[in-house]
Amino acid sequence: MDFLERHIEALVFASPQPIKLEELCGCLEELLEAQIPQEDIFASLNSLKKRYESDAFSFEIIQVASGYQFLTKAAYQNSIQLHLKNISKKRLSKSILEVLSIVAYKQPITKAEVEKVRGVNSDYAIRRLLEKNLIEIRGKKEDIGRPIIYGTTNFFLEYFGINQLSDLPKLEELQEKEVSEIGDEGSQ
Repeated sequence: MDFLERHIEALVFASPQPIKLEELCGCLEELLEAQIPQEDIFASLNSLKKRYESDAFSFEIIQVASGYQFLTKAAYQNSIQLHLKNISKKRLSKSILEVLSIVAYKQPITKAEVEKVRGVNSDYAIRRLLEKNLIEIRGKKEDIGRPIIYGTTNFFLEYFGINQLSDLPKLEELQEKEVSEIGDEGSQ
């Protein structure tokens, strides 16, 4: 691998989004203080793409969104999804889970209705749940101010391993379990 390929490889690797041919050219020309033909950069990119096509690598350079980016090969998609799902599960705080359960059981629901149940501001939790694609905006309520209505997503079902919302435990079952657990603690 030559000098130009190593620098292109580093730039593609370090870029958080697809890096365009013009951006590669600009960086390399500034680094080398010389004009570099786009054809040379393109040839180096093709050489790198061929190199990473080998089964020895779990990732490859893909042309996407008018740029180039390292992406994991499709054969490894399931293991990456599982890892990301596990990371995501770890980051749901008690307050976020509380808001999510209110939305799941009371949907469609507005932020004000969630806050009425909780008794505290829920802006942060709703924003995080939207970012994690566990809830979505379902529209606006036909009410004064037309507040936004929220509901759970299909990803919510996947995340918790259920097929439909009716598979959620019934509220009565949860309340009975909570009462029996409190009773068990009191008898000790």
